[in-house]
Amino acid sequence: MPKDTFYNLSDEKQRKIFDAAVREFSSRRFSEASINQIVKTAGIPRGSFYQYFSGKEDIFGYVFEKIVEEKREITYQAEDLNLDADVFEICLQATKASYAWGRIKQEYSHIAMLMEIDTSEFITRLRAASFESLIKIIERDKKRGLIKPEIDSELVADMIYALIWKQFSLVGFDEKLYLKKLKDGLSIIKTGITAG
Repeated sequence: MPKDTFYNLSDEKQRKIFDAAVREFSSRRFSEASINQIVKTAGIPRGSFYQYFSGKEDIFGYVFEKIVEEKREITYQAEDLNLDADVFEICLQATKASYAWGRIKQEYSHIAMLMEIDTSEFITRLRAASFESLIKIIERDKKRGLIKPEIDSELVADMIYALIWKQFSLVGFDEKLYLKKLKDGLSIIKTGITAG
């Protein structure tokens, strides 16, 4: 996260640095992104950057946290989102809200997509941390009797996560088709595929 000196900057300057980082991280994977490009775009000396952030992980963490906060706020304000619903309905409704938000904040969507193909240790840790909230909802549903207690929560979370991203990569440009595929896929995970 930023050093205290960053918060001493004007809101305008903080925003300029944030926007420069978003621009860089939305056009290149974290592992390929350049601090030089961020400082150039922000119009600040490289030395000043290190007065505000300890390095690339630090500024990415800051950008990521700000995006997650905004996404969480938008998602929780969605009219259809019922936090008492089961994990499958929550995922569908949260994805709908995120999809709409992503159309407005396309750079944020690009960052998320680039994170999916970045194999750096830092990004892998960030993905794992965000994955934990999905596992918690699955565990909650087990306690509520909505999911069999013997089901592997991490495996179910993997399946949901893979479904969301795979379908987005295949048909994400078509919102109606994407949400239908997602709804159908979540239904299959929820009910199973056996005939008996």
